[in-house]
Amino acid sequence: MRICILGSASNIIDDSYIKATEELGYELGKRGHSLVFGAGSEGLMGASARGMKKAGAEITGVVPEFFFDDKIESLYTECTKLIKTQSMRERKHIMEDLADAFIITPGGVGTFEEIFEIVTLKQLGRINKPIAIYNINHYYDNLQEMMEHSMREGFVREKCHDLYRYFDDMDKLINFVETDKGTKWTVAELKR
Repeated sequence: MRICILGSASNIIDDSYIKATEELGYELGKRGHSLVFGAGSEGLMGASARGMKKAGAEITGVVPEFFFDDKIESLYTECTKLIKTQSMRERKHIMEDLADAFIITPGGVGTFEEIFEIVTLKQLGRINKPIAIYNINHYYDNLQEMMEHSMREGFVREKCHDLYRYFDDMDKLINFVETDKGTKWTVAELKR
């Protein structure tokens, strides 16, 4: 499978996040999977790529042209394939198309935006791919509580639970990604 791993591009985080994400990349690569990611060399993006590389996996980086001009972040130089895009929107679209599954590791505003876009696309039936949120160090506990609160208040459908899963355990996360058959909503369910 081609796994899109999303997460922080920052190194100013606790090393335990970086180690856990590098281990995740390595284990996925050992199991024969490849990586699709945002091409960054730092933070959890870089960690996932380093882990995959150690396992001998193929790595596809997708990066907007302006990252080169504006030197926004350092890029991972050992990608098997590097795809340059005109915009962030095109970058996400290409990653969404290439990926067979999504794993979200801890991250900031950009990662939050990616989570909600992918879940929304799945809810609207535009994609039907596994979405796993890797809750390293309980990072996403508050996001999980926010979603539960939104469901209790009627803003988010209860069935949204079927669109993605939270995992604290790496092996359970990988097993889910490898075996999930997806969740298709009917038009009637979307309107409820």
